[in-house]
Amino acid sequence: MTMNFRKLLYPAVAAIGIVGLGTVAYFAQRAPQAPLEKTSSAAAVPGSSAHDKKARGVATTGKEVTVEVAKVIGMKLQDEINAAGAIQSNQSVMLRPEVAGRITRLNFSDGQTVQKGQVLIALDAAVNQAEVQQAQAELSIAKTNFKRNAELAQQKFIAERVKEESAVNVQVLEARLALAQARLSKFEIKAPFSGTVGIRTVSVGDYVKDGADLVNLEDISSVKVDFRVPEKFIDRIQKGQAIEILVDALPGKEFRAQVDAIDPQIDSAGRSALLRGRVANPAGKLKPGMFARVRLILDERENAMVIPEEAIVPIGNKNTVWKIVDARAQRIEVRTGLRRAAKVEITDGLRIGDTVVTAGQMRLKEDGAPVRIVQGGGQSGNGQQPSGGSPVAGNGGAMAVARK
Repeated sequence: MTMNFRKLLYPAVAAIGIVGLGTVAYFAQRAPQAPLEKTSSAAAVPGSSAHDKKARGVATTGKEVTVEVAKVIGMKLQDEINAAGAIQSNQSVMLRPEVAGRITRLNFSDGQTVQKGQVLIALDAAVNQAEVQQAQAELSIAKTNFKRNAELAQQKFIAERVKEESAVNVQVLEARLALAQARLSKFEIKAPFSGTVGIRTVSVGDYVKDGADLVNLEDISSVKVDFRVPEKFIDRIQKGQAIEILVDALPGKEFRAQVDAIDPQIDSAGRSALLRGRVANPAGKLKPGMFARVRLILDERENAMVIPEEAIVPIGNKNTVWKIVDARAQRIEVRTGLRRAAKVEITDGLRIGDTVVTAGQMRLKEDGAPVRIVQGGGQSGNGQQPSGGSPVAGNGGAMAVARK
């Protein structure tokens, strides 16, 4: 009995001791700790105080927000349409014979400048020349007979009917001579206008059929450029509008032109209108067939307000910017216009000289937030013009160059 009691007593005492120690440890952890000495906070992490952060330029919650800015500037802006076109001759023709024959003369050299009416190619026309001479002789005899019959009819030696028949015979032979001369003229091919001939494909002695290609003739004293524009712009285009043309074959050279004609029919497949411009080409540098990049100027504004694209903050269907006023940011709704070279035209909401935020907008939560302006290189500023004379700060500065 005594042995059994002892066996139960020892485990019970051990269990009670373990529970007591656990309870003491639990309340010891929940008890408030004594405050640390003052030297442990500031000395533990140097520069962690708000004053030190401000001295190092680090933005803190509720304090200044670091942003980059740019000035609203005025510049010449052009509303334009860019299109692809092709250079064409002012006048162009492929010379072809109307009759078959053998070539007897070539009165030009390849690439030569010729004048209007100049005989370029002559075919063998011996038979036709003989027909002309025969018709001339017959006409001469008919005229002589008519003259004699007119005198005899006046003297009443012959009837008037004989005289009239002689007159009709003269008319018939005159028509026959004109026909022979017309046939003879087909054996000479003349330049229909002044220009430059191309490279011939025939030689003296070749027999050519009617309609065969002989040589091309081009008038490039002025050239035409044909291009297409979307139909939505057709109401804004009129004859005489300015065109600027760039040709890949002549880099760095810009040619001025104007709209010469507008096709009244809209292409139903591409929904575009065909336009033709005309360019003076006295030096002959522009050649037919060249690819041209056409810039059609619809409107010009001399002092349009522009800001960098990155300053625009869309909100729904509205465009806004953060404007800096007295070192604080204000959200302003603006109306935008043209976009050119990473710049956006502002038509309403700002004025030239205003300062807008170009970087750091995401950290601006409310109107009137204080800001700290830095340049693109990280230097601080106060929103005033930099000492270098540039009217912008940060990487959003206006770098566009106005067109002359």
